[in-house]
Amino acid sequence: MNETAETTAARADKPRLKVMFEQQVVPRLMERFDMKNPLAAPRLEKIVLNMGIGEAVANAAAMEDAVETLRQITGQQPVVTRARRSVAGFRVREGVPLGCKITLRGRRMYEFLDRLVSIVLPRVRDFRGLSPDSLDGSGNYSLGIEDCSVFPELDLDKVKNIYGLDICIVTTARADQEAFELLSLLGVPFRQ
Repeated sequence: MNETAETTAARADKPRLKVMFEQQVVPRLMERFDMKNPLAAPRLEKIVLNMGIGEAVANAAAMEDAVETLRQITGQQPVVTRARRSVAGFRVREGVPLGCKITLRGRRMYEFLDRLVSIVLPRVRDFRGLSPDSLDGSGNYSLGIEDCSVFPELDLDKVKNIYGLDICIVTTARADQEAFELLSLLGVPFRQ
């Protein structure tokens, strides 16, 4: 096997976005921020998806539906989040299921971000780009999707309810400028 066939076979194992990150994004980040070591370049650490299901207090089937929806979107089993304390005003008791979340790392993280940027966000109604103001000061980016039915993995005939989805992209960047540059180079469509 010659060298080009080996690199092609190695690339077939890696997600498309990961290959792009290693070959194109890291050199540009090193040049832009005057870094000597490629390991100093900011990179993605994890992506956390969260669904808050307020109606689950009165309807346990809503929680099961939300868990199944999130499982179909990510291909991973969600963790059910529960109330930490009782709040009488919201009719919530301690320990009652209120939502579900998933943490994506490695291959699934890159594949999810690739689908989010290239398929899901363009399908969002009246999408004009993501706000660059949603960076948190520590190099992490958060966004919300009001209707998760824009994900192509979901069978719309089987979706019973429409849920919102919070997405937090955690990076190793030390500043918002580094995180913004990293996400821009990865194809995240920011508003101008």
